[in-house]
Amino acid sequence: MQNPVQSSGVSAARCVTLIDHRQIAPKVEGRGPHARFLLPESTKLLSSGAGSTSKLRCFGSLERDDDLAHLLIALEIPMSASELTAATLETIRQNDLHDGYIRLLVTRGVGSLGLSPDSCRRPSIIIIAASIALYPAALYEKGLNMVTCATRRTAPAALSPRIKSLNYLNNVLAKIEAQQAGAAEGVMLNEQGYVAECTGDNLFILKGDRLYTPPVNAGILEGVTRRVAFELAEKNGVIVEERDLTRYDIITADECFLTGTAAEIIPAVELDRRPIGNGQPGPVTLKLIEDFRRLTQTTGTPIY
Repeated sequence: MQNPVQSSGVSAARCVTLIDHRQIAPKVEGRGPHARFLLPESTKLLSSGAGSTSKLRCFGSLERDDDLAHLLIALEIPMSASELTAATLETIRQNDLHDGYIRLLVTRGVGSLGLSPDSCRRPSIIIIAASIALYPAALYEKGLNMVTCATRRTAPAALSPRIKSLNYLNNVLAKIEAQQAGAAEGVMLNEQGYVAECTGDNLFILKGDRLYTPPVNAGILEGVTRRVAFELAEKNGVIVEERDLTRYDIITADECFLTGTAAEIIPAVELDRRPIGNGQPGPVTLKLIEDFRRLTQTTGTPIY
């Protein structure tokens, strides 16, 4: 028996693809904001969150995310990379997206309600393609405000933050804190008190002529857009250094910006009601935003 489950990602999409037992089949009832995505009630996605996710963007072409999160949780994708790309492209086309956000979910599939994955015979893949606006457009011009969250980033010894698992509760709790404080984003610290990342983005600061960002071992999720920021900065002659950062480092920085698949590159101009630099997006940040947008129009896998 299948019970309908309303998916938050489906609300903006007309088509969601479920790949189960190596067959591609639409599992959506209705269209638009009232669409319902049908999942078996015994899927591990619902009962234990056992799975991994990849986030991609399309800007007329499909950007790639080649992370191996599924391998780190002993979960094999049940299809080749070329098959997965083809299914993703078709889902984008079905939604007629030209600037969109794609979420690939790999679950252990259908099994018993216990924690053991042994009852799950075959993994399943869900592809969600929709439009997204993580932050209002105005914040890309004037910058966003941030607060420091009391919720600490998950300790790597408990669950590696580098794994893009389906458990985002740690980030969600911090996001709630930020919203209740009237901030657009929340800065999460690790157990040592150093800056890890924001609730959904990696963080960079500029001091002098050098960019700094927390290292991987600070407890960050090593984002694809973060890597792109490294490359763009180096092309502009700006050195990027990974080192432990404190709240003081952010407040006393000349500039600050965040990177993420959905956020792209966005300036941050305030932390805990204190301005960063002159309280306005800086020239280095604005140049990186410009370069990033240009890059997304000239790279990737063609969709149409």
